[in-house]
Amino acid sequence: MEREYLTILIHLGAAVLAGGFIGLERTYHGRPAGFRTHTLVCTASSLLMLLTVYQWELLKGVPLETVRVDPTRMAQGIMTGIGFLGAGVIMKEGLTVRGLTTAASIWMTASIGILFGIGFYFPAIVATLLTLGTLSLFRWIEAIMPSQYYARLHVRFKRQELLPEPELRDLITSHGFSVANLSYQLADEGKVFEYQMTVRVANRDSYRRLAETLTGREQVLEFHIYPTGD
Repeated sequence: MEREYLTILIHLGAAVLAGGFIGLERTYHGRPAGFRTHTLVCTASSLLMLLTVYQWELLKGVPLETVRVDPTRMAQGIMTGIGFLGAGVIMKEGLTVRGLTTAASIWMTASIGILFGIGFYFPAIVATLLTLGTLSLFRWIEAIMPSQYYARLHVRFKRQELLPEPELRDLITSHGFSVANLSYQLADEGKVFEYQMTVRVANRDSYRRLAETLTGREQVLEFHIYPTGD
């Protein structure tokens, strides 16, 4: 019995460490689900799988032929529940969706907890290292890779002081942007004319420079720049 208690402690302790390490990376980058959340998710998954591993201790005296056992059903139930928790950290801000990586890390942490719960240590440790590597090393790779940054741009003018489309295009492209999906809209009972478009640029700092230029234009009533991405 003491050996079983030690095994349970090792399973849960390993889950706490794995979830904690992954959660620390998320906390360091200011994500809503961080150290404590990932630790609890991993430990809870491990704990529930221990229930499956040691279920015969709870069924002493019950004839084996009356019991049907499928350990994978517990894992399926855990992953279904984690789906709701992951959805809670995904937030939509304008046209930008944030939290997808954190939701994926929670899902991965639950999987690691399941492996620790059943004592499948080698793949669990490898999965922990791969997850930490993906969250940290891949962030560095993304930072040095040449990328294109997309955004939705809305610019509003008084109808009588409308900036012609060719001039607006020249202003935007002069900051390094390319323009696509340009559309037009009259608002406020026809008093305001609005351009809506998707813009693309190689340097994220171009957003700031474009915003400063639009701010300095007196005929611009209002503008919105919505960067897209995680």
